Amino acid sequence: MKTKRIACLGLFIALAFVLSYVEFLLPLNIGIPGAKVGLANLVVMVALYTLGKKDAALLSFVRVVLVGLTFGNLAMLLYSLAGAILSFLAMLIAKRTKLFSITGVSVLGGVFHNVGQIIVAMLVLETGSLLYYLPFLIVIGTISGVVIGLLSGMITARVGRLFDIK
Repeated sequence: MKTKRIACLGLFIALAFVLSYVEFLLPLNIGIPGAKVGLANLVVMVALYTLGKKDAALLSFVRVVLVGLTFGNLAMLLYSLAGAILSFLAMLIAKRTKLFSITGVSVLGGVFHNVGQIIVAMLVLETGSLLYYLPFLIVIGTISGVVIGLLSGMITARVGRLFDIK
């Protein structure tokens, strides 16, 4: 059972990395710098609901580090890590309360990812004026969260039946 879990986790990490690369190649230009759909978060959501919180946290961390070192720089890694940590904590709490659907959990993840990045940007740049940018990012995070949540719900239903991982 442990071998199967490790193999699935490895596949999930590879898939998240590939989806990050695809998103890197196809930047979304909607007039808001840094706005992305967050395709790799689809894999994190599926892992959270199929593999469990520990494996999903490991997946999220490894993906952020790999993508940051491969396609970005130290600053990008710092912003992504802050967003990923805050996002994951929000999703974990929301999932644990059982008050939110998988889509609701995803929306909170998308919104809190942006909140984490804004907090780091405000600390690095030593300015509170970036808070004005947050409402736009909350809208983007909500839209992305809905899309990722709906897709991850469909995938989780199928993956859960194919693999008895937990």
